[in-house]
Amino acid sequence: METTNYFNTLIEVAEDCPIDHAEVPQERGGKKTIALLQYEIIAANPYKYTSDDVIFQVHADRKDIPQSQRVAEREKFFSKGQPCLRSSPLTKRYGWGVHSNADGKIAPYAMESQEYKDMAQTEDIKSLKAMRSKRA
Repeated sequence: METTNYFNTLIEVAEDCPIDHAEVPQERGGKKTIALLQYEIIAANPYKYTSDDVIFQVHADRKDIPQSQRVAEREKFFSKGQPCLRSSPLTKRYGWGVHSNADGKIAPYAMESQEYKDMAQTEDIKSLKAMRSKRA
């Protein structure tokens, strides 16, 4: 089974992020976007879920997969590679870094926060940049 989980890692905001402070994603056309769904899950539950948990929950909610089928669907979903949070709009567009602790549980950090800046400088935490939106 493939995984999107990281451990002791900070996914830093993309170099070409268009803003200089974190923004909460908004609904578009009356519907919650992927970014908003991801944000709501991890902001309300810091260090409760792994990246895999969040990515699959958003997929399952958007596809209206019934709870009774989610275990089997999750296995099928991760049987092939899935994009990790380095490609999430949260880290590319909305200015949120995502920290994974030693257990792979994640929490969001605003790019302008002191906690984010401190983690980016800590040697015990691996730092990875989110993927750029445009080619260099």
